[in-house]
Amino acid sequence: MARILLGVSGGIAAYKAVELTRLAMAAGHSVRVVMTPSSRRFIGAATFEGITGAPVLTSEFEEDPMRGAFPGDPEPSHDPIGHLEIAANADLMVIAPASANTIAKLASGIADSMLTTSFLAVGCPVLLAPAMNEKMWHAPSTSRNVETLRQMGVHVMDPDAGSLASRGEAGKGRLPEPAEILSASESLLRESVTLPLDGRRVLVSAGGTREPVDGVRFIGNRSSGRMGRELASAAVRLGADVVLVEANPTGPVAAGIERVAVETTAEMQVALAERFQKADLLLMAAAPADFRPAELPEGKLHRDGSGLVLELVPTEDIVAGLSQGSRDDQLIVAFAAEWGPDGLSRARKKLDRKGVDLVVLNDVSDPAIGFDSPMNRVCIVGRDGEVELETATKREIAEGILDQAVRLAGWTGDDNR
Repeated sequence: MARILLGVSGGIAAYKAVELTRLAMAAGHSVRVVMTPSSRRFIGAATFEGITGAPVLTSEFEEDPMRGAFPGDPEPSHDPIGHLEIAANADLMVIAPASANTIAKLASGIADSMLTTSFLAVGCPVLLAPAMNEKMWHAPSTSRNVETLRQMGVHVMDPDAGSLASRGEAGKGRLPEPAEILSASESLLRESVTLPLDGRRVLVSAGGTREPVDGVRFIGNRSSGRMGRELASAAVRLGADVVLVEANPTGPVAAGIERVAVETTAEMQVALAERFQKADLLLMAAAPADFRPAELPEGKLHRDGSGLVLELVPTEDIVAGLSQGSRDDQLIVAFAAEWGPDGLSRARKKLDRKGVDLVVLNDVSDPAIGFDSPMNRVCIVGRDGEVELETATKREIAEGILDQAVRLAGWTGDDNR
């Protein structure tokens, strides 16, 4: 994901920058924080350091122990000029909150802190999220400074309206909510940074299908669809155009995902088949029923004191059928929800039997990582071996699965189509 350089200036809204940092980190971004001296009157550097795992910088004269590197990146062997190196490594600079004083300095080219000098040195897009009193926001000098910055190519968000820091005051000047700032940041990143799945079409299946027994009953399973939704969200964050075919949806999906709702295995098979040829990557995370009732009576079956015998017949193996008609440049990832210690051998057999590129195995006998759990642990089985992803959130597991798929396909985003 992206390297975000977060600049925090002085103001009561500085506390919201902590939540912005947390959200950015949770989204997979690497964050470094630079602060103006006055911002440290409102929030301590240790708070950001605890979240990012990286030192916070205030002065361009202080030594950076990480030598301008972002978390997860190798540090340079030499000792570079701090504000130049950290600015050069950033994919996006976000200044939140941006006070009236800092906005004035940025518009005038004043470089008197790590934040302002870094701003002058960055070559990446810059996003400002202002926060101040309404009178300060509407002051002619602030308006001129904001217009100057926008003419320079800086993206300036409009502040929100609502209660302000001064007791009893309300108006326009509130810092936009951290989630809104992150959304604006990621929109800029998609425009400026080449992502591994830029230009790729990703088709994801999710959820458990329901096979009707009569007009009111069905055979189903305990799949929540959470893993598939996380995969779809992760693919969007990597730049893909995503279609999610979900059986019996229960939860919301992220912006940018086209969701197609289905109920039965047959409906899922049709929906996927209609879209498969346009897809570059299929992530078959759904749990389609393996069997369905042979007959479907009209209305409702009534209890008459005797038992009920259902004849079940196999449903179509969706992923095996799709793989038979796949192109050489398509990648197919199947999922195997197995029970017990023999899961790996069965997953290896599925890899060959279904003709897919990868099989993601998870042991649903473990309730800590089973159906509807927020956590998961998987083994990604390929023809060159297996990759274990240890217990983590399903969001993190989704990112790990996509990382392996992108590596196998050799996609970099530079071959956009």
